[in-house]
Amino acid sequence: MYDSRPGLNSHRLVRLIQQAIGRCELQLDNLTVFTEAATGAYAVTPVVAAIAGAKKVFAIARSSRYGTLEQIKAQTLELAELAGVGDRIQFLAEKTEDIVAQADIITNSGHVRPINAEMIAWMKPTAVIGLMYEAWEFRSEDVDLIACRQRGIKVAGVNERHPGVDVFSFLGIMAAKLLLDAGVSVYTSDILLLCDNPFSSFIERGLVNAGASVDTVDSISAAPTDRTYDAILVALQPCPEPVLTATNAALIAKYWPGALVAQYWGDIERSALVSHHIPVCPEIEPKPGHMGILPSAVGPEPIIRLQTGGLKAAEAIWRESSQSSKSAMEFVQLL
Repeated sequence: MYDSRPGLNSHRLVRLIQQAIGRCELQLDNLTVFTEAATGAYAVTPVVAAIAGAKKVFAIARSSRYGTLEQIKAQTLELAELAGVGDRIQFLAEKTEDIVAQADIITNSGHVRPINAEMIAWMKPTAVIGLMYEAWEFRSEDVDLIACRQRGIKVAGVNERHPGVDVFSFLGIMAAKLLLDAGVSVYTSDILLLCDNPFSSFIERGLVNAGASVDTVDSISAAPTDRTYDAILVALQPCPEPVLTATNAALIAKYWPGALVAQYWGDIERSALVSHHIPVCPEIEPKPGHMGILPSAVGPEPIIRLQTGGLKAAEAIWRESSQSSKSAMEFVQLL
């Protein structure tokens, strides 16, 4: 569904983009960027690159459940023209060898994926792939790392905890939004947080600041069985097997009846939860390895910060051989 919330008005988005570019000191002068064009908060990516000085931004644009091709082009151009960079963005329908071969920086954004061996063979040797997440969150279906290493193509994750990016500070707000949408008030709620990764302290702090009582453990087997919970927030790093199994569902039904299971991150056996009459959210199951709530759900700020930081990490690696300073490399997590 097209995101028409008033907080995403074009003047505000351009201002937030300019602020993010300033914080990250993003400088893409004379570089060519290959990314996607989308709607809502995700409309900003090609515009960030153009405002930061990219001489050309190629953006794949396709209709999806989030908006039509016409809406995508209209919103992107409105932002770009407001910022005076409309002439630098070129929309594409497909990935082609001649276009990919021109790119200095390529993002792993939606329609750009998958970045497979064929696409990697088209890239110039100095091209850098910028991931819009931290290196430890890597999804193998996004980028063929073996092909990258064979060709010497560098892949840069972004340090989302860098002060200039600071996306992790939105994790607690996102958790609260997921619970609120499911009918759990957060304030005065008792929440069991299952988290085995760096998200943990950020999610816990956000929920506690919103008035929740939170018990944090790294697995369901470590959870206290003498407590009652309004919700069990699952934020476990995805792996080949479900992070919440049928066995775990039986434990939840036994020890915490009535608790909502909120799938924040990590794949779960939903059919097992249903068989035990355990309520679960979000209603639409996320794709394997993907989050149950997007950062954009709480507004454009985390997306603008993330996309700008991802481009900065890629820029730092691109300039590494000659120009990158130590401070610029602090944005980077190499794979």
